[in-house]
Amino acid sequence: MASVKRVKLPFASGLTIEFTDRERALDQVREFAEKGTPYPVVVYGPEGCGKTAWLLQAVEVFRELGFSVVYFNPLRRSFLIEVGVRSVEERVREILKQFLSEHELAKLVWIVIDIARDAIRFGRRRLAVIVDDAFQFTGAYSATLFVKGLLELIEHPVEEYERIVAIAATSEGLSRREIGRHRWANTMSMWNMSRSGFEELYERIPGEKPPFEDVWRLAGGNPDALRRLYQAKWDAEVVIDRLLREREITPSFINAWRSWLEKAVEDPDALWNPGAPRELVNELIAKNLVVYNMYERRGVFWVDEPPPEKDPELGVGRYVAWQTPLHREAVRRSLKEF
Repeated sequence: MASVKRVKLPFASGLTIEFTDRERALDQVREFAEKGTPYPVVVYGPEGCGKTAWLLQAVEVFRELGFSVVYFNPLRRSFLIEVGVRSVEERVREILKQFLSEHELAKLVWIVIDIARDAIRFGRRRLAVIVDDAFQFTGAYSATLFVKGLLELIEHPVEEYERIVAIAATSEGLSRREIGRHRWANTMSMWNMSRSGFEELYERIPGEKPPFEDVWRLAGGNPDALRRLYQAKWDAEVVIDRLLREREITPSFINAWRSWLEKAVEDPDALWNPGAPRELVNELIAKNLVVYNMYERRGVFWVDEPPPEKDPELGVGRYVAWQTPLHREAVRRSLKEF
């Protein structure tokens, strides 16, 4: 198959970068398009690992393969409808005028299913439904019901269709547990970029920058961590300070869990220990500091390439990993200061 057109994505103010690497992830999109998805595919991964970039590139793949597309991302205030039905598309544009914030916009997640049904009713034989970064606004229970709605769309359509692809992506780990409990979706994980792909992205950033090895040890392949470092003029302490405030890594949090956090910064798999307090684990997941209960490193469980089995330098364990080395360093620094 001819290579698909690469989308250009905003990286920082005044800088756009073409979608980079992730060849296996694009092959997986083509497989979804070829076979459809018998269950909704729910993709989890660290914040900023590139899920949105992959999904925006997936939209381009589906377009080229003749799919009608419904794409929704309240965080980016983006609702793309390309179903070839003017009345449906105009209705969505009118509704969008009433919503000002991403929190308000997130209420529209349910209309995605209505639009998909309308597209099938109007004879659209191939349909891709993509929902990105909505679960953090809906909450775990509503996310589960929405996934069930996607499954109903696939299993009980209003009209016959040729193929439906349904993908939802989020970094919200707590909703993963609730969705997985009901078996209404196939869950997959996505990790940060491979070393070679991340180096390609790093090379596309203009101007003077630290050696790649230094950036790799800080960002661990996470594109958003790379963006944050670039915007902070490569000052890692500035990025860590912001993480401390954003994730509310406070003195009371540190002192309440000091002994376990000290173990976890050395080896995140300490949190997999049967004695690890569940309250701490849940809080680390809710703060988007760690990824917990990681899949085996078999390709079937992962979008694109899985992480290494274990990488102490980057804070990756067999079952638990810090989202990036910067997240781990924010906790490590707090342990020293508080």
